[in-house]
Amino acid sequence: MKTDGSYQGGENFDLRDVLLNGRSLPLQDRTSFFQQFLQGLRQREENLCMRCINSPSDREVSILDPVSGKERTMLMFGSNNYLGLATHPHVVKMAADALKMYGAGLGGPPLLNGYTSLHRELEERLAALKGTEDAMIYSSGYGANVGMVSGLTGKADIMLYDAYSHASFCDGISLSGAQSFLFSHNDMTHLAMLLDRAKNRPHNDIFVGVEGVYSMDGDLAPLDKILALCKHYGAYLIVDDAHGTGVMGSHGRGSAEQFAIEGQIPVTMGTFSKAFTATGGFVAASKAIVDYLRFFARSYMFSASLPPATIATVLAGLDVLEQEPQRLVRLHENVTYASEHLRRIGFATPSQSAILPLRVPLGMNIRKASKAFHERGIFVNSVEYPAVPVSQQRFRISMMATHTREDIERLLAVIEEVWSLFSNDILEAADEDHQRNAA
Repeated sequence: MKTDGSYQGGENFDLRDVLLNGRSLPLQDRTSFFQQFLQGLRQREENLCMRCINSPSDREVSILDPVSGKERTMLMFGSNNYLGLATHPHVVKMAADALKMYGAGLGGPPLLNGYTSLHRELEERLAALKGTEDAMIYSSGYGANVGMVSGLTGKADIMLYDAYSHASFCDGISLSGAQSFLFSHNDMTHLAMLLDRAKNRPHNDIFVGVEGVYSMDGDLAPLDKILALCKHYGAYLIVDDAHGTGVMGSHGRGSAEQFAIEGQIPVTMGTFSKAFTATGGFVAASKAIVDYLRFFARSYMFSASLPPATIATVLAGLDVLEQEPQRLVRLHENVTYASEHLRRIGFATPSQSAILPLRVPLGMNIRKASKAFHERGIFVNSVEYPAVPVSQQRFRISMMATHTREDIERLLAVIEEVWSLFSNDILEAADEDHQRNAA
């Protein structure tokens, strides 16, 4: 950094510099520092965050190109609209009807004046979906995780959680003050060891937090094994099933259905922003736990209720899930087709969930590669540091039931083209790494 506060680093200036150098500065200098980072991205035409979509979110979208300023059509492989419900006629009609009947919003939290018969109907159907006594609706998935964890656990409790847990779950732990210990991702030996140690520590309750489907890699938690461990040690299992609800299991009821343990998960969290294409979240559990959380989950108590049109959107999505099982079948056929072809060209990707990660080799500039995807009309999400470690940066492909084989084949062709474009950089980086190790 120069003495005037500006940065001299060209294309090597990235978010690591912002975190390591910028965060230590006073606010004015810190924000100025970050603006320079963004300006560099714009100058190199690599700022692809917050691309403006001017059409319904479907397999194909119209975006306002941030470089040319003109509208263009792209194939959407970055949306969690897994079942293609965002444009389903029944979903759109129910949302419009609710808007006409109830108006735009309720103007208050559910405990006071933000609760309708639609909200209660959705809670009952979500409880049925998850095989629990009751459910409650939050205004966001983030709020559901934060409120659930901080509401259920306290300083006298122990929380064991997977190393890949979502930021919202970790924030809930921080807010609760619970004694917390993370275990290596999907490592049952490590979890068993921590459970064994936890039983000998002073505590009220032990909780284990995992995700049904992990959002960055699309892999599944072995819920049957985790549940068995929790039962053995008397721990409460909490499952964040944001990416599993509507996707996993033969009927789309989620990760518990996938592992044939429906109705046995003490607490399940889910969202409406994935398969149901809306916003909001929910917690499904016993009636006693739900009643307790209504008063002790701060993100529930102090947030306005979701608008009736949003609630109707999710209700309609549940209708489609029940009445059109072929959508779920098509989604998994698309996942299988894409996974098999990705493996043939050298990518090891899971094939159970709708998330397909493409790990970026260390020699590949992820922003330049992202720009290459964009220029070729493929909308994918790049996940870079600090969201993941530098060695685990990746592109995350989200498959939808509405994608055609032609769409997927176009995606595969562009992936091969982009990787070929940066192959020399990858080989040079691998060679440098080999020389360092040899030295």
